[in-house]
Amino acid sequence: MKKALSTRISIFLSVDAQSVFKYYNFHDPAPLYSRQLSHELREYLENSVATSKRNSSIRYKLICKEESDHKFIKPILMSIRRHYEIKRTIKEQESAKIKKRNYVLLSVSFLLVILLQAALPIIFGREHRIHSVFSNAVDVFSWVILWKPIERLIFYWNPFKKEILLLKKMETAESIVITNEKEFTVDIQYNDAA
Repeated sequence: MKKALSTRISIFLSVDAQSVFKYYNFHDPAPLYSRQLSHELREYLENSVATSKRNSSIRYKLICKEESDHKFIKPILMSIRRHYEIKRTIKEQESAKIKKRNYVLLSVSFLLVILLQAALPIIFGREHRIHSVFSNAVDVFSWVILWKPIERLIFYWNPFKKEILLLKKMETAESIVITNEKEFTVDIQYNDAA
């Protein structure tokens, strides 16, 4: 198995009065902590974690030039966490919808196969030669009709699971603030009270 280049991914963000407003959509009139992230920041964040594996840990490293820039740390982190919480929720709903649709399709297909397997002997009788032809045709038809739902339930859930895990890591990533080359950890949890 191929080993990851790094199990720890650091995302560097400079925090100062000039650069902080570049991280947000400038058309959004909301307060700073609830603004939409800019396209450039979202692209940077997604490119930073593009090579991450399941066991990778993600850190935000916020670089402040002065002590007065610390007031921008909480709004930036809250915006990023809120953004990834919303994306994760959407992806979880999409995954549940696809899973439910496939279970329904599998159930309907299975009921149709059972109905055909039960109805053919009654219609044609077991002693007729045509019964075996239709029985074989129903066997082939049942494999064909059941193949796609089974394939989707077995193989198609993994990309959703991987993306949901990555979004959850981005949402709950550790935050480290660097001021004058001194590091300290910031623990800001985003809880949407609205």
